Amino acid sequence: MSSAISSAVRAPGTWLAVAGFVAIGAAGLALPQWQFLVSVALSKGIVALGLALLLRTGLASFGQALFFAVGAYCVGLGMNYYGLTELFALLAISMVVSAVLAFVLGFLLARYRDIFFAMLTLALSMICYGLLLNNVELGGSDGFNVNAPTLGSSAEPWQLAGTNLFAVGFIAAIVCVMVVALYMRSTPGRLGPAIKDNEIRVEYLGTSARANIHLTYVIAGALAGLGGALQAFNIGHIDPDMAFWTTSGEFVFIAVLSGTRFAFSPFIGALLLEVARAMAYRYAPNTWQIVMGAIMLAIIAFLPGGLTSLGLGRRKSGAAHPVTQTGAKTGTTTAAASGDAA
Repeated sequence: MSSAISSAVRAPGTWLAVAGFVAIGAAGLALPQWQFLVSVALSKGIVALGLALLLRTGLASFGQALFFAVGAYCVGLGMNYYGLTELFALLAISMVVSAVLAFVLGFLLARYRDIFFAMLTLALSMICYGLLLNNVELGGSDGFNVNAPTLGSSAEPWQLAGTNLFAVGFIAAIVCVMVVALYMRSTPGRLGPAIKDNEIRVEYLGTSARANIHLTYVIAGALAGLGGALQAFNIGHIDPDMAFWTTSGEFVFIAVLSGTRFAFSPFIGALLLEVARAMAYRYAPNTWQIVMGAIMLAIIAFLPGGLTSLGLGRRKSGAAHPVTQTGAKTGTTTAAASGDAA
């Protein structure tokens, strides 16, 4: 763990992440009218961060909206049915419930690859959407309203809006980036690109690719649950559309737009997506889908590595591909992922 921390600190991506978050924080404090938009982008960026981990293993999940909705509904049900109002308790419950659900589903999903994995995740998300839509006990098509939470031992509602709302999302995003950056530089995290390149070789080296994918899926589920809980507080309302397939598609859009080279990349993509959408709504309200589609086509055609590949250059040929080392005694595998993980 100490070697992963020191490696992350030395990585140039770490300082890019620090500079980026300082810029986002300064902009949020200096421009209060943009705080809501940035808060929404941060919550979606947390979900896309987990999806980026899956993309590093070569798997595209079109069902992250399942955990996004589960995290949001944990907040709504906890407040409306169980009287839970403490902010951090609700966020923790959302993450835990989403992680447990991902752990259970992972036994099935870790067996599949490529389009089968994508379609199974999509199917599970749509099953959740149908259950939420048709279950009156879960709010039906109307969903739930989310009230102001309490903070700590205080019984007074905390005004979770404006700067307070922005601060919660900002701190959560920083913590998630730090944890994921350390994971990406650990042995399981480095195995992701190796599994994507050659899963059979990873298996021959004595490491279970299925177990690694299962772990990554659980992490992605927990992050999606946290993002959904934050989004519930951002909007103040939850409904079944949070589990619809278009919501999952938006997270895929963010991950592809930003790239998977750095842990902070999804937040850049999420922020740019929200800004582009706000501008499209304002100046082209009837054709904003065309604008978003054109952006996606341009990214795929000219920046297949995502926006964070701009100006970063490529490593020398000797370090351009993952290097796999096998421990002589333990038989564990360490795959050096190409690019910085911070």
